[in-house]
Amino acid sequence: MTNSRTPAAPLTGLRVLDLATLFAGPLAATMLGDFGAEVIKVEHPAKPDPSRGHGPSKEGVGLWWKLLGRNKRTITLNLSTPGGRATLLRLAATADVVIENFRPGTLEKWDLGWEELSAANPRLVLTRVTAFGQFGPSAHRPGFGTLAEALSGFAAITGEPDAPPTLPPFGLADSIAGLATAYAVMTALAARDRTGEGQVVDMAIIEPILTVLGPQPTWYDQLGYVQERTGNRSANNAPRNTYRTADGGWVAVSTSAQSIAERVLRLVGRPELIDEPWFTTGAGRAAHADVLDEAVGTWIAARTRTDVLAAFEKAEAAVAPVQDVRDVLADPQYQALDTVTTVDDPELGPLRMQNVLFRLSATPGAIRWAGRPHGADTEEVLAGLGLTTAELTALREAGAV
Repeated sequence: MTNSRTPAAPLTGLRVLDLATLFAGPLAATMLGDFGAEVIKVEHPAKPDPSRGHGPSKEGVGLWWKLLGRNKRTITLNLSTPGGRATLLRLAATADVVIENFRPGTLEKWDLGWEELSAANPRLVLTRVTAFGQFGPSAHRPGFGTLAEALSGFAAITGEPDAPPTLPPFGLADSIAGLATAYAVMTALAARDRTGEGQVVDMAIIEPILTVLGPQPTWYDQLGYVQERTGNRSANNAPRNTYRTADGGWVAVSTSAQSIAERVLRLVGRPELIDEPWFTTGAGRAAHADVLDEAVGTWIAARTRTDVLAAFEKAEAAVAPVQDVRDVLADPQYQALDTVTTVDDPELGPLRMQNVLFRLSATPGAIRWAGRPHGADTEEVLAGLGLTTAELTALREAGAV
């Protein structure tokens, strides 16, 4: 908790209205809230953010929401009603950022598009997060991160060569887009510091994941090269794979550096392979991955995971255990970094979740609270706008909050 001796978080004083649902937009708002922004989560009175019901729950409380909704005050507004529209414009006049992920044209249908929002607040940054962006032939199609994982080429290169394309079992594209959106918001705010005017951020979920896939478009443009599925192997170095240990565990080995590759082969008792002409380059080693996998895999299969990790560490070779969440929570490096921290929650008591994304030495971020109940702060936030008790009652009777 903040006290008089704790420096203000870097985004203190920034007000963000989170109108988005599910993952990419709300995650961006979470990142901003973690470093001090006042985030007001705006949800429909009868249809909360679906993330509240995603995944396992405890005592009827969605656990994913506890993570995604942290550091956010929660209010309800029905934006399609006159009262909800008017109230949002009053909120926007006090805000720095609005994040939304409705299909293009939806805010305009409610007379809450850029024209109306910027008129209420010329310094506002309107951040629009959609699957396909605000224009183009697919702009009005419904879409989710799964489609971005397919469209971007990610699924096409993921999986074994003789197996179907593989989708990730979590919101990869949405998460990447959430990180990119937080960066985009800060970039737009930096521009506002110079110009005094806000602007629109157009974030298409199909784009950030394509960026992190690397130079595939350039390879194809210049060479006609299309990357194929290679499983755990790489076209750029070997040995690179997961290997099973004698006690049924798994370890991952990487040899992106030539010196590491040499250490690994000496460790596993195959130093003669280092003298092969093809061993001098990563591509050459990758072309002989069968030989290298057999050498490394046989050695690892004869030893326990503990012994393998100790031997690799002594040899200064790159290895890591393949961990599930149980291992992650017990990992001493994660514990040292407090990567998974404990948050006291009024509904569920102490609960563990990922900490803020990075550490700042002078103005660190913090988790002030976990996700709050639906609409918990409606009256307090709207009263802060100057709405009277009678006005709040009228809005409730009209279904606007």
